[in-house]
Amino acid sequence: ALCHLLPMGPKQMLTQLVWLLSVLEAVKVSPLIEKVSDHKDFKKLLRTRTNVLVLYTETATSGDSHLKLLSDVAQTVKGQGTIAWVNCGDSEGRKLCKKVKVDPSSKRGRAELLHYKDGTFHTEYSRPATFKSMVAFLKDPSGPPLWEENPEAKDVVHIETEKDFRKLLKKEERPVLMMFYAPWCGVCKRMQPIFQQAATETKGKYVLAGMNVHPAEFDGLKQEYGVKGYPTFCYFEKGKFLHHYENYGATAKDIADWLKNPQPPQPKTPEVPWSETDSAVFHLSDESFDSFLEEHPAALVMFYAPWCGHCKKMKPEYDEAAEILNKGSPGVLAAVDATVHKAVSDRFKISGFPTVKYFEKGEEKYTLPQLRNKDKIIEFMHNPQAPPPPEQSWEEKPSSVSHLGSEDFREALKKKKHALVMFYAPWCPHCKNAVPHFTTAAELFKEDRKIVYAAVDCTKGQNHELCKQEGVEGYPTFNYYNYGKFVEKYNGDRGVSDWRRFMMLQ
Repeated sequence: ALCHLLPMGPKQMLTQLVWLLSVLEAVKVSPLIEKVSDHKDFKKLLRTRTNVLVLYTETATSGDSHLKLLSDVAQTVKGQGTIAWVNCGDSEGRKLCKKVKVDPSSKRGRAELLHYKDGTFHTEYSRPATFKSMVAFLKDPSGPPLWEENPEAKDVVHIETEKDFRKLLKKEERPVLMMFYAPWCGVCKRMQPIFQQAATETKGKYVLAGMNVHPAEFDGLKQEYGVKGYPTFCYFEKGKFLHHYENYGATAKDIADWLKNPQPPQPKTPEVPWSETDSAVFHLSDESFDSFLEEHPAALVMFYAPWCGHCKKMKPEYDEAAEILNKGSPGVLAAVDATVHKAVSDRFKISGFPTVKYFEKGEEKYTLPQLRNKDKIIEFMHNPQAPPPPEQSWEEKPSSVSHLGSEDFREALKKKKHALVMFYAPWCPHCKNAVPHFTTAAELFKEDRKIVYAAVDCTKGQNHELCKQEGVEGYPTFNYYNYGKFVEKYNGDRGVSDWRRFMMLQ
């Protein structure tokens, strides 16, 4: 093309040079984008990659704007997803497009984006053609769209960086209500439609903004504004933080009304301790425990923690059983708050809640994990029998999975370049299904000192606090860490090959 520049005048030459440079620029595609034109190569690509986004274009240049954006996306999702390009305008590409029945010429912009998962067509990419949306899609193709993609959230100011957040506070004259959230958080998802409706109703008078602060880079910001869980609402006037808003069952009207007269949260009414309620259960202490068992030759004792959800669920069943048994049973029901009376709890090695033990003539006879409802408790007390032998726990079985707790979690992960952690509860059916596959995947990498497959039992001891801090809202939850820093949640399939592939791509 350059030889044609010689006989031209300076003006023509300049025009031709600009044209040539634009052509060269247009075809400069990231090497991470796989150019495919042969049908066999295309089938191989889908066979060997599980998460592929394919750009089909009518000509070599009709996808320029997409290719520029996709080049940046490809860099960010490297190892997690693949981006490919098929030019339906050249002879080979035309055949391929015909075989897969794709015609980008009929589409707006003369380009089409299709996604393939596990070797087959999954869906047309119909989310916004933005860097953030495309990255989020490729990291979790079946996941929900970003909040800012929702047209009904147009009146919410969506903040991406700490710099943008500081800028908003500095320049905004109107009061600001900021919702700090995490994309996976159930309460956040429930409150987002309410918050966006409130944003529309108060538009012009107040600014309602949202910011995903789950990534580790926002740890300092979370500490600064007391973000200990999601969502956390912070109210600002002229850049100054004044109050938290804590009505998580609010309607849009509640939020709008509160903004007219913002007040700090009212002190919460403390929960009445179980031992102080009108209950037929005998509540024991470190001091009274032994003498009580001497007086009552048959006693069922529930060791509990006030914060424990399963204990709260069991309390009414236990109370009702105690009422009935008090009318003529050979035994009694008692309870110990293990967070207060630690001496007796330590003596009986209580590590999870609730723990139910049966005592006969002052001696511990059985631990009864199966006793959770009124009928089973009453049935047992009328005919105390040894429980079936307990199944060996996952932690007790030898394996290459590293079982961690609140005391060693951070230190252990700091030493590993790649860590996939399964947060679980022993009673959870989905966890039980995942255990053998996760254990086998761990076995495949046992020789690599940089990699660890770890597990945390969230029901054990103080682990519930750790699980809460790590964003665990359901079981199982899988988090990937790099040298102890949270990187992302793993939402893929739960087979050995899936976990192996995930680790190989890191």
